[in-house]
Amino acid sequence: MAPVIRDIGDSVLRWCCRPKMKLTSGFEIQLSPENPYLSYHDVRLTKDDVDTLKDDWLTDNIIAFWEEYGSPLEQNCFWFLASPATSGQRAPKEVPKLNYTSRYLEREQLDQFPNSHIVLLRPSMSFMLMQTKDPMTIKDVLPDFSRTTHIFLPINDCRNVEQAEGGSHWTLLLVSVVDGVAFHYDSLSVSNLEEAVVVTKQLGILLGKRIKLVNQDDCPQQENSTDCGVFVCIQMRHLLLKRLLQATAKDKVSMSMAGKNVDAIGGRKEILRLIEERRKQGEKRRS
Repeated sequence: MAPVIRDIGDSVLRWCCRPKMKLTSGFEIQLSPENPYLSYHDVRLTKDDVDTLKDDWLTDNIIAFWEEYGSPLEQNCFWFLASPATSGQRAPKEVPKLNYTSRYLEREQLDQFPNSHIVLLRPSMSFMLMQTKDPMTIKDVLPDFSRTTHIFLPINDCRNVEQAEGGSHWTLLLVSVVDGVAFHYDSLSVSNLEEAVVVTKQLGILLGKRIKLVNQDDCPQQENSTDCGVFVCIQMRHLLLKRLLQATAKDKVSMSMAGKNVDAIGGRKEILRLIEERRKQGEKRRS
């Protein structure tokens, strides 16, 4: 991918379009922080990326891996405290399946959903959308939204286009194109509200329609300064599998997260387990 973005410069492209590298035969002996740890389809993880799963702020590569892979994480990482309130958001007209942009769950679980139009943008694409002055200039490098019903976007507060893996907080934006509503899930109150406003406005320009932003005040809240990315991953999966994919065209789907708490430690362990499983499978194929 080699898009041209005239108004924000090549630095964003370097941030978004990292080279794809294959694992070397001796990587398991000793890895420096920037050495490849796992290449999984379009995602390349370094040891630095994987180390953030211990207790650090997740990198965009870890979230992109989660979008690419997905897992049976639901029961391990949510504590169900109460039934969520109904918010009356419409279900997609067709049973959803993800398109090519972020193959979250598609690689492993969703081949049986052939007719949907749900998009999960990678963190790098969300960043690019937030930073460009005119979103129409990057339309050709984004998916075709003409038939899209819902868009998931991981958002962080990085403002420096020269700094890869910048920022200090992740949040999740879920845009219902069919309803013209963007739901913002922030595990630190309204820390990323300004960024959510910008991305919502940019998407509205791309879609050619007004989108109303709703900050979800009942979003589960993190108890430290590093779990925001884990919250994004777990909530993304829940909203996709337990809400959108469970609904029919006639259903009103609740986008509320009321009555739920997130087991961030369990989420970190589960993502790490998936990475290690894929790494071992790669070693076996090369042996």
